[in-house]
Amino acid sequence: MVTDAIPTTSETQSSKSPRLLDRVRAAMRTMHYSQRTEESYIPWLVRFIRFHGLRHPQEMGAKEINEFLTHLAVEGRVAASTQNQAMNAILFLYRKILKLEPGQIVGVIRAQRPKRLPVVLTREEVTRILNGLSGVAKLVGTILYGTGMRVFEGMQLRVKDIDFGRKEITVRDGKGQKDRVTMLPQTVISGLQAHLQIVQQLHETDLKKGLGRVALPFALARKYPDADREWGWQWVFPATRHYVDRQTGVQHRHHLHESVIQKAVDRVVKSIGLTKPATPHTFRHSFATHLIQDGYDIRTVQELLGHADVSTTMIYTHVLNQGGQAVKSPLDKLDIGEIVTE
Repeated sequence: MVTDAIPTTSETQSSKSPRLLDRVRAAMRTMHYSQRTEESYIPWLVRFIRFHGLRHPQEMGAKEINEFLTHLAVEGRVAASTQNQAMNAILFLYRKILKLEPGQIVGVIRAQRPKRLPVVLTREEVTRILNGLSGVAKLVGTILYGTGMRVFEGMQLRVKDIDFGRKEITVRDGKGQKDRVTMLPQTVISGLQAHLQIVQQLHETDLKKGLGRVALPFALARKYPDADREWGWQWVFPATRHYVDRQTGVQHRHHLHESVIQKAVDRVVKSIGLTKPATPHTFRHSFATHLIQDGYDIRTVQELLGHADVSTTMIYTHVLNQGGQAVKSPLDKLDIGEIVTE
């Protein structure tokens, strides 16, 4: 459990001055960082400060940052992405909150980034998994494969983000705080419309009970006080229960948790005897690979996936083992007869 019990300088000891982590949270919300980023940054800052014996960050700099990041790689054996996340959190603290430049971060032992290719399903395997799912899990899985969305992007869809007329879905605040547009597959339209009718009935029932409010991004709740009750702002995949916002005391209905879909896919993968370690995110990899197989331009696939750099998207050409044209083994041109083992 993360606590805010971190040291203060004489400037922050005043009862009028907010605590350091509260300043971090306030700054991230003002700068429109996602809730997920906030939840990942705060624990790293606590670990960094505790690692150095509760010294205040103002008393430390590049040397201490180097020591902490090296410790994560050498003793913690964290992944490269995890080490980068910790560094980003610490640099945010120094540059945005303390208004200090900690110095050049050099000499850090970097965690090794493994060069792994993504798991990709065949079209037949995708079909088997989707047909093994049922209810909301099947609708979510179908949309993930049909659009290439990340799991959390699918869970955070709001009703207003779906345009049935244009057959488009707007993905809001995706990775890197970017919006993008992807297609709405014809196959899911009737099922999605039927699902939304059920969700709307649930929302109307909540409203009659004095509920029906949903968390809004940034400061929209203050700017538009009634927007959180409007149908367009509701989650496409709402959770079954409500929760109380610790800051406002308002009772909200959250969106469906990612683990619900992850567990459902895992059950089906095991039940059909699939040996590939497939997860809901595998649908995204399969979506990209199958588009490239169908001849779509790599730049188009990049836009649909929301990749900032086309080199990230290029990994799917390696999965296909093709660079323009598929490369075939010279063995396939030989007539060596049937291979039988005893």
